[in-house]
Amino acid sequence: MVLADLGRQITLAVQKMSNSPVFDEDTLNDMLKEICGALLYADVNVRLVKKLRENIKNVIDFEEMAVGLNKQRIIQRSVFTELCKLVDPSVEPYKPVKGKCNVIMFVGLQGSGKTTTCTKLAYYYKRKNWKACLVCADTFRAGAFDQLKQNATKAGIPFYGSYTETDPAVIAADGVEKFKKEKFDIIIVDTSGRHKQEESLFEEMLEVSNAVKPDQTVFVMDASIGQACEGQAKAFSDQVDVGAVIVTKLDGHAKGGGALSAVAATGSPVIFIGTGEHIDDLETFAAKPFVKKLLNMGDVEGLIDKVNELGLDDNEELMKKISHGQFTLRDMYEQFLNIQKLGPFGQIMNMIPGLGGDVIGKAGEEESARRLKRCTTIMDSMHGSELDSDNPMKLFKVQPSRLERIARGAGVMIPHVQELLSQHQKFAQLVKKMGGMKQLFSDKPVRGGAQANQRQMADLSGQMAKMMDPRIFQQMGGMNGIQNMMNQFSQGGGGFPGMGGMGGLEGMMSAAQQMGMGPGGGGRGRGGGKKKK
Repeated sequence: MVLADLGRQITLAVQKMSNSPVFDEDTLNDMLKEICGALLYADVNVRLVKKLRENIKNVIDFEEMAVGLNKQRIIQRSVFTELCKLVDPSVEPYKPVKGKCNVIMFVGLQGSGKTTTCTKLAYYYKRKNWKACLVCADTFRAGAFDQLKQNATKAGIPFYGSYTETDPAVIAADGVEKFKKEKFDIIIVDTSGRHKQEESLFEEMLEVSNAVKPDQTVFVMDASIGQACEGQAKAFSDQVDVGAVIVTKLDGHAKGGGALSAVAATGSPVIFIGTGEHIDDLETFAAKPFVKKLLNMGDVEGLIDKVNELGLDDNEELMKKISHGQFTLRDMYEQFLNIQKLGPFGQIMNMIPGLGGDVIGKAGEEESARRLKRCTTIMDSMHGSELDSDNPMKLFKVQPSRLERIARGAGVMIPHVQELLSQHQKFAQLVKKMGGMKQLFSDKPVRGGAQANQRQMADLSGQMAKMMDPRIFQQMGGMNGIQNMMNQFSQGGGGFPGMGGMGGLEGMMSAAQQMGMGPGGGGRGRGGGKKKK
């Protein structure tokens, strides 16, 4: 995401201030100058930047502040708070109710990505087990219905439209009525793109709105127009009751920060952001988690919520096996399937502290998804006895013909199967280490209390660090970064206290894909290297 550049510049400015041996007003002004410059470059309105600068400066008074206070920490907290205010209008959007027909009407500028975003939103709700459908009321643009039809068919979403009817209000009303009879939870109506100067199209938008009486009107905004979107958003709000905004194309333009801040200035809440062209490149938007990910602080709470929403933590049998240090190929297979359900790797990695930004890049994300798919295909070719073996590495070493059979069945090379076995061995070692830490699986106080638990978490962090790619290890901030990530997982709730339930396990294994520990990683682990001949 291009916004990662903005986050990196702000983070560097704050780190530079924190590392300064002397902290005075000059140091603060230098930091604010860099932050404001980065925000202005991202096309944030100068009025908003000025207000942010003033608010941060008002937080601290060098003359009156007590000597013992940590001024750097206060400034860091203030920067975070003001950035949240910049993109948060403090307005609660409409929340669909399951079991009721929720009609959502999309409006927006021409070329802003409305039709694609309609399908993305329908797919988002479909993955959450809502009955979602699409209605094409765009009769102005040639090929609009064909595009929606193609997208909906690919995503497996029911749709309605007409090649013969020319009145969009009639099409919208007929489509909504049809899907209401079929008890759909989410009915999304796509309308023609328009500009604020086009009065005739605005009148058409009002007609469609009056015909379907939407529960929520969503304005789709193209991030590439930056702060200019404030005027467009206000013009649409004057005509219809815009209840929420979706900002698209945030992955490809430096003006995304300006677009988000300008929308917040209108008082309309941003509910989703588009981060790519694929159907699952749609992320829910909330100010605090967004700023955390922007500053590479991660969003572990969001990751665990994502896991809990998908119901991936209902596996007492696996938790019991892990508590005894057991982890078979079948267990790894199930966890890999769960990781695939979580969504794109890039979104997951941005939720893990230290692994956001451009750590893996788009190409790396696609390669990781391909490797994960290849691993599940290899395990699909295995017998039940192989998947459930306590020591699969020994089994395949004694009977190497199994390797050839599995490789042939999966359509891969033998080294790919060997690589999978090697990665399973690493995970099994980690789980064995966890199994020896009985305190991680107990809610009862144990002798030694918090100190014993801290020692065990430190041992577990050390085990993970040894298995990581050195480059990722440095990116995460060394051992302190690993321990910080582990602590955040441990506070996630659910499951066993030390790992934040299955949310912690899924998060750890997903991170492992990029740490050189799993099939998505490319490193040999710390201290690794080429084997001597």
